[in-house]
Amino acid sequence: MIKRIFYFGLMNIAVLLVLSFVVSALGLDRYLTSAGLNLGSLLIICAIFGFGGAFISLALSKWMAKRFMGVHIIETPQNEAEAWLVNTVSELANHSGIKMPEVGYFDTPQMNAFATGPSRNNSLIAVSTGLMRGMTREEVKAVLGHEISGHAANGDMVTMTLLQGVLNTFVMFLSRVVGFVIDRAISRDDRGSGGIGYFMTVIACQIVFGLLASLVLMAFSRHREYAADAASAKVVGAPAMISALKRLQTGTPADLPGQLAAFGISGKESMFSTHPSLENRIAALERLQNE
Repeated sequence: MIKRIFYFGLMNIAVLLVLSFVVSALGLDRYLTSAGLNLGSLLIICAIFGFGGAFISLALSKWMAKRFMGVHIIETPQNEAEAWLVNTVSELANHSGIKMPEVGYFDTPQMNAFATGPSRNNSLIAVSTGLMRGMTREEVKAVLGHEISGHAANGDMVTMTLLQGVLNTFVMFLSRVVGFVIDRAISRDDRGSGGIGYFMTVIACQIVFGLLASLVLMAFSRHREYAADAASAKVVGAPAMISALKRLQTGTPADLPGQLAAFGISGKESMFSTHPSLENRIAALERLQNE
């Protein structure tokens, strides 16, 4: 986790340097400072709210999954299927070098599974009852490999949170800078407080910049899905992962709420989707298998 924070910190600094250069080259820094806007203070405030919200969501991720998905945690297996599920998760976790996640299931006829949690060693792996009934054991193991070796062990929950924090920060920051500039341009009021132009511009910019930020976040999520499929293929074999994805093609697409969608096994594809199409994922695994 520290390594990821370091790299995202470097990325944040790099973006700040580019932004500072552009602002300075255009003379906006002198104009904004003379007009009463402190860019340093604004950026700090935006970072506190941007990263704060993302990390609070991460800290509550397991609790929210249990509450909103109705996940039943398997503390003591009650039957052979639950014992197999717990043992398989334990095997994959040991292979991936992480602590044993919490294991649970949620009741839905749709086939899906997800990983969540605040860190790679404090995660939750949950599968749907529909997935357990609709797939063979080898296919379920491939799905679990996707979630454990692909997502949990790679710390994808933390990575997505850090990226979300960076994007939140710059959406808030740039929206307010643009709002301030436009408000100063159209307002005859020299008071320090923002006028109606400021508030309307900030709202509009947050919507536009927020949509653009979502495109970046979702593109990264789709990239991670290919990586998670490949990680599972290395552990359980590409044929099993391909078979699991083909099995998902026969069922109804299963949606997960909020941030859980990024760590499910499948989802609907669009520019704002967290997952590539099953067809593209199968093709990527087939290419990997033939290399």
